[in-house]
This record gives sequence, structure tokens and C-alpha cells, in this order.
Amino acid sequence: MPGIIEQQRFMCAIGAMQTVVAIKRALPILHSGPGCGTMVAGFFERSTGYSGGSTAPCTNFTETDVVFGGEKKLEGIIRRSYKVLKSDLQVVLTGCTSAIVGDDVRQVAGGFLREGRPIVFADTPGFKCTNYEAHSLVVKAIIDQYTDRFAGEAPKDPGLVNLFASIPYQDPFWKGNLEELKRLLEGIGLRVHIFFGPQAAGVEEWKALPRANFNVLVSPWFGLPIVEHLEEKYGQPFYQFPYLPIGGNETSRFLRELATYAGERGAGLSLPAAEAFITGEEDAFYEEIDNLAAFLLEFRYGLPSFVHILHDAGYVLGMAKFLLHETGIVPRELFITDKTPDSYQQGIRAVAAGISPKRTIPLYFEPDAGLAQERIKNTEHEGRGLIIGSGWDKDLARLKNYDFLSAALPSAYRLVMTTGYAGYRGGLRLIEDIYNQALGTYR
Repeated sequence: MPGIIEQQRFMCAIGAMQTVVAIKRALPILHSGPGCGTMVAGFFERSTGYSGGSTAPCTNFTETDVVFGGEKKLEGIIRRSYKVLKSDLQVVLTGCTSAIVGDDVRQVAGGFLREGRPIVFADTPGFKCTNYEAHSLVVKAIIDQYTDRFAGEAPKDPGLVNLFASIPYQDPFWKGNLEELKRLLEGIGLRVHIFFGPQAAGVEEWKALPRANFNVLVSPWFGLPIVEHLEEKYGQPFYQFPYLPIGGNETSRFLRELATYAGERGAGLSLPAAEAFITGEEDAFYEEIDNLAAFLLEFRYGLPSFVHILHDAGYVLGMAKFLLHETGIVPRELFITDKTPDSYQQGIRAVAAGISPKRTIPLYFEPDAGLAQERIKNTEHEGRGLIIGSGWDKDLARLKNYDFLSAALPSAYRLVMTTGYAGYRGGLRLIEDIYNQALGTYR
């Protein structure tokens, strides 16, 4: 049937409630039907945080509300939520029904704002966009309606940067990635806001966001509207690295480029000290790679020689570069499943063209992962194969007799807590995960 896709690996716009859940003591309030929050919690799994899942207040929009409107109901649920959960920030998210009816959520939230409540609202009906795009909508809403109140309280800090990278919960490794990226940026001499997760300082970081000298975006496209908005709003320029830096080559490239960029903008960091930090991290990384040499030689005929990756654009590009150049696993067909808007696809293809100087690697923008699987089913390559994807792909790997690594949502086959694939340490962890899967097939 036209318009129907199989094995969707992203959510509708209201899935961005997880952006709120990832902020310390922030409370999403859903002005939506009763199934929306349950659907979001079911897709992301183990993602309740402080106020997500079944804890998140919801107006449970019904047919009666469609006829008479749900503004009074929303006002009541907001007021009652203050009595149940002690939150530092409340974010009202609209669903499809309330958006179609046309409830004036701005007016309702404004009433509480006049009472001194830290509340904002975001227009997130499911039909508007995916949660990749809605993540930016929610972050911009918090900036414009909450952060902006504190914009004039302190001067710019030359050594402070705002980091925007993994989308909370949509990226299973978001906590580990943000923690590692923060460690690396601090290692070259910067101070870092990461805004989400246990390593962030909650609303205090959001209040201080305008003080940053510039912004850092680690993403090919999602999150770009945020840093572009901040450049216009607060005059903060941004440095963009268009994929997740994994392993030695790309992490060093990322840090050296960023250190140069920061130096040009008066961040006050020491370039020799930054280079010393990078060199030390490289030495530790490549020592482990050297230690791996004997293992790779012994098992050279029993380890994956090529890989198919089904993931969002940042992971597809980052993993492909790392696996080809630092493990020798050759990327074959690559599938970007995040429903990348057309306006960003050309830039991503340009980056993908540089993955290998010797061959063109087929790259497909395919939100219908069922079609991606069909292409893999009908493709043959010599050697032992590997699929990196979501839980949907486990049966395909079994059918093709390939190794399989679960690294994307949805997946019921892996528990991820603070693991990350970013940086030097993330590269080593990815090697461990891939080769452990291969070794696990031996008896």
C-alpha cells in the first residue's frame, strides 16, 4: 500500500518527549491522546528517566475534547502535576488531536508563566515531522521561552562551549557518547555544556547557554536548526563535525579542527597542550590496536570482512570510516534510515564519497528498512559478513549467516546503560563488540 513503510526506526514528532526526559528534573506534559506516551515509552524502552514513561502527565485527549476543546483539561493536569512531581522545568508537548482542534496551548502555558512557573510549550503533533526534527523544535522552544529570560545576566565566557550531539534515547548510546565527548573537549582545554543526562547540571546549564563563546555540533543534519538559531539569536558561531567521530583517525581530526577553531575565536586554550592531550589519547588507543594484532592474524579467516550498516546518517558515516580504515572491515551497502530531509542529502553524499579513496560505496537513504533488507537479501559478497543495525535485522543476519551487532533502535536484544561509541574509547568498544559477536559463534 502506498505510504506504508516497514520496520520504522524513528518516531513521530511527539517522540521528542524523550528530549525533555533527558534533562534533569524536567517534566514533559502531553496534551495528546492516551496512547501517545505509551507508544513512545514502548519504542524507546528503559527510558523513563525522572518523569518519562507512565509517569509523564497526559491529558488523555478524548472525543469529547475534540468537540469542546481540551484547554481546561490541560490547565488542570499542569496544576496537578506540580503537586505530584517536583520539577525544575515543565514542557508541554502537543499531539495530533489537540493540534487539529486548535487548542491555544500558548495561552494556557502563559497563565502559569505569569505565576512564575518555569514552563514552555512545543508544537509536536505526530504528523508534523519525525522525532529527529522535533528534537530541534523542543530545544529551540526551551531556549526561546526559558533560557532567554536569563540571557543578559552574565557576559560571554571565551572558554565555554555548548555541545549538541546524540539525540537522547533515539541514540541508544547517547549517555556514553556525551560523556566521552565532554571528556575529550575538556581534555583540549574547553569547558562544556552538554544539557542532557547525568553528567549535565540540569536547568543551570540551560540558563547559562547564552554565555558560551560558540557551539559544537556533532551531527550531519539533526540539531543543525538549533545551532543556526543560536547563531542568529545570540551571535554564537558553530563548529560542525558531520558524523560521530569513532576511533583514532576521526577523533584526532575532530579535536585538532576544533582546537584550531576555538583558538581563532579567542577561547584561550593552549594549542600545544591540546596537541599533547590528543597525542596521549592516540598513544593509548593505538597501543590497544597493536595488542590486537596477534589476535587478528590468528583469526584472519574467521572474522567479518565486510559490513552492512543500517542506522542514522551520523552513525553510518562514522562507523563506515572507522571500520574501513582502522579494522579493515569493508563497508558494502550502507542504509540511512532516519528519514533525512532532501535538503541535507547532497551534503551527506559528499561526505560518504570520501569514505574510501579507491571505491564507491553504495549509500541509500531508506526510511523503509524492509526495502533495505530486501536489497541485502539479494546481494552477495565474498567473505564473512556483518550487519550493524537494529533488532529488526537479527533474523536477516541469521538468514544470510552473517554476524550481527545491535546498535540502533528498536532492539530487545541488548541492554545499553552508559556504553558509548564516540571517541577513542568508543572505537575500542566497537571493536570489542564486533569481534565478541564473531567469537561467540565458535564452539
